[in-house]
Amino acid sequence: MDIRATIAPAIQDREALEEFADALTDRAPEVERDVARLKKSPGDREITADLFRAIHNIKGDAALCKFELGIAIAHPIESMMSRFREGEIVFSDLLAELILLAIDRLELATDAVLAHKPLENLRLLDLVQGLELTARAAPEKLDASCAELIESVTGFPPVITGMSARAPKSAADKTPHTGATDDLQFFRSLALQFESRSPLFKGRTMRILRLALETNKAGGAQVDPLQLEAAVYLHDVGMMLLPESTWLKVGKMTDADKQLLRNHPGYAAGLLQRMHGWQAAAEMVAQHHEMPDGGGYPNQLSAAEICPGAKILAIVDAFEAVMLKHIHRGKNRSVLRAIAEINACDKQFAPEWIAPFNAVIRKTIEN
Repeated sequence: MDIRATIAPAIQDREALEEFADALTDRAPEVERDVARLKKSPGDREITADLFRAIHNIKGDAALCKFELGIAIAHPIESMMSRFREGEIVFSDLLAELILLAIDRLELATDAVLAHKPLENLRLLDLVQGLELTARAAPEKLDASCAELIESVTGFPPVITGMSARAPKSAADKTPHTGATDDLQFFRSLALQFESRSPLFKGRTMRILRLALETNKAGGAQVDPLQLEAAVYLHDVGMMLLPESTWLKVGKMTDADKQLLRNHPGYAAGLLQRMHGWQAAAEMVAQHHEMPDGGGYPNQLSAAEICPGAKILAIVDAFEAVMLKHIHRGKNRSVLRAIAEINACDKQFAPEWIAPFNAVIRKTIEN
């Protein structure tokens, strides 16, 4: 197998690759579910068989669709599951995390190939070669090999933990400006109204606010924290002016759905623009879906045209979205896997803010 061709695949048959992507969308939750079950009951042979079958099916789908990258990722995982089934190795938390990370990377890579996006940032060469080595590792060295590979691919040590939803100290608490404080309390009440529309959103406002304020601080406090706090509260409130069937939809969105969603930043930004003293926050809200390469919306701004607050908001909002990604199918993500996905998609975000954000996350998972 040509490893370079495997990690940088060209589309030979688009229809076949789309079929693989659809199948993977169905198979990935099976892997997630079975890994969680096996961690709780590592001696259950039926669960072991289910997980082995799920991985084997991904490899079989890849072979049928002639997608060598899928084979290259699934085959060593299948080998490790065979060793576990035979009692040669144990099913540790590190092995579980590595399997989930590898399937995440396969999903991202498949989507990127179909969208003609670059794959370099996914570190697929490190992943494929590392999986092969780990699959052959001696039992007593398996965990160390898993840990080394996870850090090589993600840039973070494999500490598995949850994000705190503890409310940060409000930026308004540091200012005697009563008008601003009252405005922020109103903005927060709107954000909490947005949260109440879905149980999945519980606590998201405070999580995003903490990450945004701490990322700003880690990056040299370039953004007025009051303005950033207001932007966090209102950046998605415009969603409530759209049909709930669009923004609370489970499953894939249609092109019409996506077009409707592109309107939501303008609604909240328009509200802020009409209130005295919140012009900077309005700009952040209006631009938080813009991308440095000009591929964002609504105005396809380039990096130099996007304000720093919007760049911060884009990263922390995406991180929260990844943590909730596919939660309707029972696919919960660890912080490590969520930050790995953000870093894998770093070309969508301002590179000058990725490092401060990573520093905040690293502090979170190490504490």
